[in-house]
Amino acid sequence: MTVRTCAAAAAILASAGCGASSTESTSPQSDKTLPPVNVQAGSMKDGFATKERLVEAAKREGQLNVIALPREWVNFGELIDTFADKYDIKVNELEPGASSKRELDAAAQLKPDVFDLTMDVAVTGAAAGKFAPYKVQGWQDLPDDVKDPSGAWYAAYGGYMSIGYDPREVKAPATFADLLKPGHRVALDGDPLRSAAAFDGVMAASMRSGTPQPEQGVALFAKLKREGRLTDPAKANVIVAWDHLNAARSAAQPEAWKVTIPRDAQLGDYHVQAINKAAPHPAAARLWQEFLFSDEGQNLLQKGYARPARGEAMLMKGTLDTEQAGKLPKASGPPVLMTIPQADAAKAYLKKEWTKSVG
Repeated sequence: MTVRTCAAAAAILASAGCGASSTESTSPQSDKTLPPVNVQAGSMKDGFATKERLVEAAKREGQLNVIALPREWVNFGELIDTFADKYDIKVNELEPGASSKRELDAAAQLKPDVFDLTMDVAVTGAAAGKFAPYKVQGWQDLPDDVKDPSGAWYAAYGGYMSIGYDPREVKAPATFADLLKPGHRVALDGDPLRSAAAFDGVMAASMRSGTPQPEQGVALFAKLKREGRLTDPAKANVIVAWDHLNAARSAAQPEAWKVTIPRDAQLGDYHVQAINKAAPHPAAARLWQEFLFSDEGQNLLQKGYARPARGEAMLMKGTLDTEQAGKLPKASGPPVLMTIPQADAAKAYLKKEWTKSVG
């Protein structure tokens, strides 16, 4: 993964992805003329030939195990319920609050069928050999640098790091430096040594000309701490968090909460999907991925204020919910994605300096 400021990266705004969209196979052939179903196949065409056969195989399994999908996170509650009702498949929701690392660590014990992971965890050595390659029908719509060439993992949705604020108490921050002004009580979304969202919040504050400088982010929050203005979310009038979280709060409390994406710190990230190589319900796992990456699934993610990875292709086809897209927080340009070496170096710096400087 590389830092991107190209047009493909801009797709994460209200429309993400590039290339022509693919269509479902609806072959009129009878099952007698088709090859046997292969639930371990790397695509719907190779394993099932038609969508109908995939659905039948998944229904025979009857269940799907998902992990680390809080129902309030990017509208996963509605996504899970819609999938369950649509295909009459029971969805078992395992450890909704688990981190990406915990998903992999617990896989052998909990046996999830599918994973939802931050990209940095998906490419680590801990993930090696744990995914079953599978290319969804919308594969060509996904930017090359947010999917594994073999189909082991692929981005479903993303977002920008943002600043949520109470407009009754503070003005809209134009930059992270504005958080140092009097009257700002600031919170991160967790502990940056344990929470990916909080870590990315510190990294957003560290961005200089598209490059993370961890010492700058740590210094900013250390100063807020010294001044007694770094607090927990319940007491804050400013929260640094992913834009879908701040946008959902703003939608619920339009007069009390607003969200902005600073022009000088447009840090973005994706969540990727993968199928467990040892999935107990392999057909249901593949049907879930097809559902998530369908127009319906991508629009449901956008309903949760996420940026759908196939958004650009859907916009071109006229299948994107443009009314909902217009409700997403505005950004003045494409996001920057940290490289893995940058993220690793930043994590090492925070591990050494955060507790000492911020506590």
